Amino acid sequence: MENKIKNSKVEDEELEEEMMMEKFYSTLRNFRDARDRRRKQLDELEKNDKKKRKMKIAKQETTKTSSSWVPSFEREDFTTELELPFIFPTPCDRTGVSKKETHKDVSLDLKLAL
Repeated sequence: MENKIKNSKVEDEELEEEMMMEKFYSTLRNFRDARDRRRKQLDELEKNDKKKRKMKIAKQETTKTSSSWVPSFEREDFTTELELPFIFPTPCDRTGVSKKETHKDVSLDLKLAL
């Protein structure tokens, strides 16, 4: 009787070990499958990204070549006299104004206010 009990315990342990090994190998297979799927996704994304970059570069090249307006100047552009609507005042025109007031009017206030 003892022999049968020992045999059944040994068989149970062997079955348990086999089940654990199967579970381990199935986990490994699942991990490899997930890794392979992720690699494929990344490869597809990279291919799409390369295509987008190529299309963007091609689009930029076509826009560069398609610009038809080139600025040009002719001698007549610089020979005409300009008439300004006002005359710039000279600093010596200010009589009766102190130097401090003149300096305030002309200079910019560069003080930082916090």
